[in-house]
Amino acid sequence: MLVTRTQFGIDRSFIKIEKIQSAWEFTRMRSEWSELLESSDADSLFLTWEWLHTWWKHLAGSRELSIYAARCGQELIAIAPLAKHPPNLARGRPFSTLEFLGTGPVGSDYLDFIVRQGYETQAVKVLAGVLAAKRLALDWTQLKQSGCAADRIAGCLGDEGWTVSEARTNTCPFISLEGHTWDSYLATLSAEHRYSFKRKWNRLQQDFAVQLDEVTTEEQCLDAVGLVIKLHDLRWQDREGSDAFCSEALASFHHEWAELARQRGWLRLFVLRLNGKPVACLYGFCYRRVFYFYQSGFDPAFAKYSVGLVTMGLAIKNALEEGAREYDLLHGNERYKSHWCRTSHDLGRLELYPPGGLGRMCRLSVEFGRASKTTLKRLTARAAL
Repeated sequence: MLVTRTQFGIDRSFIKIEKIQSAWEFTRMRSEWSELLESSDADSLFLTWEWLHTWWKHLAGSRELSIYAARCGQELIAIAPLAKHPPNLARGRPFSTLEFLGTGPVGSDYLDFIVRQGYETQAVKVLAGVLAAKRLALDWTQLKQSGCAADRIAGCLGDEGWTVSEARTNTCPFISLEGHTWDSYLATLSAEHRYSFKRKWNRLQQDFAVQLDEVTTEEQCLDAVGLVIKLHDLRWQDREGSDAFCSEALASFHHEWAELARQRGWLRLFVLRLNGKPVACLYGFCYRRVFYFYQSGFDPAFAKYSVGLVTMGLAIKNALEEGAREYDLLHGNERYKSHWCRTSHDLGRLELYPPGGLGRMCRLSVEFGRASKTTLKRLTARAAL
């Protein structure tokens, strides 16, 4: 067990900081992590202990665990769910950086610090002080741009002379379901899309025995995750390809995570069958009345029936019927998402470099690496032309 403790006197309270560096200590935090998350403004699926702990087991790579837990007395008031990424020249980063757990191709959105409501001022100051003392570059991605704790901590570090770079990186389209029935929601869609969905749904029912199954057992979960991966890869095989399930580590992550989510009642994995044959899957989760659409796949042999579109519509209908307040399609501005919704959450990235020569060197190396990649892409495109 590797735990270090530091005390900070703030607002007449003593805040104790513990640094969690061992997987065993991370495992032990499950219960109080979950309680803290529920009591914070950052509460989302991708900050749950289950998601991040499973990510750590399968996808951490060469990172070092660097979780900071802040306590006021015995009460846990904040968690900085971080990991140290070693120097990586391929990424244009010759120095170590601190990142959020869950970073990378797994697709974690809305990453942030977890802070108990009512302790925001104390926690931000304390965590900013801890990070300032480490003097490591900070690379925080997939942040919700409006009102995240990471932004307030970055502001504190900026006041101490750190260089802060902020950029909008992506968008998460979402549907507000509050106050809607299925019919009233359909009425918000364009007439063309509404007609297209109804026509294709009716045609399926005329031509096939249609069945939409939801995974509820451990055995079904194991089979269905494999089916999602298979159908997703089939969908993309004639295109540029997809990195959603591109490695054994990612596949292993999803097999374990989906079962954990099923046990917690979060998993929403649907299989559309036509005459008993599985032709489409939708892999999502419902957490705190928010439905997260994570991934999908379908058999290209049934593309003319728009089985992917139909499955999406049925999943939205299911979310409405179980009382979800929001249907989040997560990051990506793919055209099909715009047919279902008109609003979105913006995602951003914060990069912070400590004052002094080391910080300047780190920032310049990252900028040089990015410029080199951009130049290489342009030269490759010209050569192809």
